[in-house]
Amino acid sequence: MEERKYLSIAQVAKILRISRVAVYKKVKTGKIPAIKVGKFYAVPRENIVKRVRKVKGHSLSSKEKDNIMLAVTKTVNEYGEVLKRLGAE
Repeated sequence: MEERKYLSIAQVAKILRISRVAVYKKVKTGKIPAIKVGKFYAVPRENIVKRVRKVKGHSLSSKEKDNIMLAVTKTVNEYGEVLKRLGAE
C-alpha cells in the first residue's frame, strides 16, 4: 500500500489522542504545521510521526503504525482528489 503524505484534523486528533479542537488550536498557532485546502486542513504525515516519536521517545509499535495507516487510508478515501490536486501544484 502506498504511504500517503497528509492526514486530516480528525486523524491527527486520534493519533495524538487529543480533541479535534485542540488540533485546530495547534494548527492555528503553528505548533502543528498544516496546509489549508478550501475549508479543510491537511497535515503532513511525517510531522505527526516525528512528533509522536519525540513525545514517546522511541519508534512506533506495529499497532501504532497500523492506526496511522488506517487514518491515512481514510483521508485518501475522503480527500483523495484534493490531495492529488495539491500534489500537482
